[in-house]
Amino acid sequence: MTASPKQQSFLCGLIGSGIQASRTPPMHEREGDEQGVRYMYKKIDTELLGLGVDELPDLLQAAERMGFCGLNITFPFKQAVIPLLDELSDDARALNAVNTVVLRDGKRYGYNTDCSGFGESFRRGLPDAKRDRVVQLGAGGAGAAVAHAALSQGVKRLTVRDADPARAEALVGNLCRDFGDGRAFVCTDLASAMDEADGLIHATPTGMAKFPGLPLPAELLKPSHWVAEIVYFPLETELLRVAREKGCRTLDGGGMAVFQAVDAFRHFTGLEPDAERMLRHFASMGTR
Repeated sequence: MTASPKQQSFLCGLIGSGIQASRTPPMHEREGDEQGVRYMYKKIDTELLGLGVDELPDLLQAAERMGFCGLNITFPFKQAVIPLLDELSDDARALNAVNTVVLRDGKRYGYNTDCSGFGESFRRGLPDAKRDRVVQLGAGGAGAAVAHAALSQGVKRLTVRDADPARAEALVGNLCRDFGDGRAFVCTDLASAMDEADGLIHATPTGMAKFPGLPLPAELLKPSHWVAEIVYFPLETELLRVAREKGCRTLDGGGMAVFQAVDAFRHFTGLEPDAERMLRHFASMGTR
């Protein structure tokens, strides 16, 4: 369910914790300007507001009452929002995670554009990367989307590690159901898994402005690894900096941010965004 193409003004927003550095609002608003429509995109930062997951129903209701036509959903609400929606896309249902909500005609429609966003970024940024064995850190809402995208992009064996082992087990179960037994495993020994891996996908909040640091010991990275990051503020995370110093090929989170925004813009407006233009705008905003 997307907005009517005849609509000429749009009020959208982003719900998440610690999102002041997000580039999503200016990306959406600039593309709206280029499309010749009035487009306002507001940050709803639950950290600043002192709100948690329990207040999410009230936030959605307030957005509806104020005339929002769509919301992006980020950490830590991508799974908590699901019971509050009327309909889910096939991707959102399969991933059990939503990052895009369309509000229309009194109903809430949930989508997941993280999966397509990471897939397109990975395809462009690491087109010839070896994909036999890959380690992924993080099995939350974004991690589920990224893992599905990785297996769809030809990763043969994905080893998943999460601070919550039960969450890693649940994701691995879903991946094996969707892609076949033997395609995904729970990581029980990170050092051994990294020693055998071709690459690393990082899908936890570590490295974000509010969660600085490395998600794994630096000594586990080798020059033969490629490293794909989903964090994009800052664009240069400590993980990427250390990986580059070691000689690894790297992919920052900017591409995923842009391509998920491209798909979300389409859902919110019914208009066809210009992906290359949005990439150029994202790049023009600098590296911090």
